[in-house]
Amino acid sequence: MKLSIIVPCYNEVDNVTKLHAELLPVVEELVLRGWKNAPEEVHLAELIFVDDGSQDETLSRLNEYFGSRTETGVTFKYLKHEKNKGLGAAMRTGFLNADGDILVTVDSDGTYKFSEIPNLLSFLTPEIDIVTASPYHPEGDVIGVPRYRLLLSRGSSFIYRILVHWRIHTYTCLFRAYRSEVIKRIHFNSDGFLGGTEILVNAFLNGYRVAEFPAVLHKRMYGVSKAKIAQTIISHLNFQGWILLNRIQSIIGFKSKQAT
Repeated sequence: MKLSIIVPCYNEVDNVTKLHAELLPVVEELVLRGWKNAPEEVHLAELIFVDDGSQDETLSRLNEYFGSRTETGVTFKYLKHEKNKGLGAAMRTGFLNADGDILVTVDSDGTYKFSEIPNLLSFLTPEIDIVTASPYHPEGDVIGVPRYRLLLSRGSSFIYRILVHWRIHTYTCLFRAYRSEVIKRIHFNSDGFLGGTEILVNAFLNGYRVAEFPAVLHKRMYGVSKAKIAQTIISHLNFQGWILLNRIQSIIGFKSKQAT
């Protein structure tokens, strides 16, 4: 079995040393020992860095620290957008270039600890297709994140809980594990921060099974968040409106069938 770890990056030169010191050892350990509930041994893993049009030295610094060594069973791919396209576009590029049976997406700033990847994967039991980290789960937590960011994320997730599935507490995080077949079959249109939410919602609507991993969300230590607040709010509201409209149409269609 092969594991792909996808790391979208945009102006993250200050976080490269953190990625090298904290992410690489975790991936190497996964190849060596696997994780609890793993369906079979992990023989190979790949780290896929997607530089989304960075204006700093992110890509060259990644090459400097990670290079192309393969002696530990970990290979590296370095992909670059010439212009900044957004988180969703970076995820799409990573997915298209991933060869793994299981795909994991992580934040380049480590706001979800890389050491939690094995625990995240342990929730990917045979009956589960997607595992999503959830700081808003009753057993999750948030440490040091600005309130305005939590208001946006919590508020959006609450609305998605009403519209899609109440059991899932967090719809907006990037830290997830997917079976490759989900990504092959589920399409998403957003190039921005909505992308991850769109995948999760569309997977739910197509009958895929989702589990939550209670996680701790930490504040960013280096650099600044790339989220464009107003644009992100509008995209979520538009998508939520689309979901609501489809729900209403389904109800009307169901009642029409009953009437006939």
